[in-house]
Amino acid sequence: MGRAYQNRKESMAKTSDQKARVYSKYAREIYVSAKDGGIDPAGNLSLRSIIDRAKKDQVPSHVIEKAIDKAKGTGGEDFTLARYEGFGPNGSMVIVDCLTDNPNRTFGDVRQCFNKAKCKLGNSGSVSHLFDHNAIFVFSHSDEEAVLEALMMADVDVSDIESDDGKVTVFTPHTEYFKARQAIIDEFGETEFELDEIQFIPQLTTPLNEEDQAVLDNLIDMLDYLEDVQKIYHSAT
Repeated sequence: MGRAYQNRKESMAKTSDQKARVYSKYAREIYVSAKDGGIDPAGNLSLRSIIDRAKKDQVPSHVIEKAIDKAKGTGGEDFTLARYEGFGPNGSMVIVDCLTDNPNRTFGDVRQCFNKAKCKLGNSGSVSHLFDHNAIFVFSHSDEEAVLEALMMADVDVSDIESDDGKVTVFTPHTEYFKARQAIIDEFGETEFELDEIQFIPQLTTPLNEEDQAVLDNLIDMLDYLEDVQKIYHSAT
């Protein structure tokens, strides 16, 4: 029983640690969005989207509220976006987006992860030109043509649109995010988005064998453990 209890205790501690990191990442993202665009989600679509995602990931309300309250102040931390690009196993491409108050520290931490995984950190622009930077919206709707027409009437540049199993997926350039989101809401009312994010999507994918996949998983685990890292994108399949 003692050993089983210890295993369970360690498992619970690990789960708690993972949740804490998720909460911290969302809190930072909410704080930055509220600081930059205003604390009212009704007038700050970026903040509204982040809060919706946080709730889906079961981030407690008090964490969200605390981050917004923190953004009301005139002082506070000054976070900036830092993006790092590199290469994983078998030439796969990796993009790491961070929010940091100390770029030198974050660069060193990210570089160390790549080095430990025997992967290579590249220069700015070394792989991002081989990704499409798109806003992606997935929501329940049965008429793809009606969605496309609504977006076109709102003068939204639609990169692609797909329909499958009662859900529509819309891809637009990342610069069209706010216009596209608002056009969908204006036309179809309050919409529960299954996915509502800006992502880097690889133009070409890189197949990995089992050994290479283990290397990539290790790299992602190490990066994800860093508090400054917000999102990780890669081209591996």
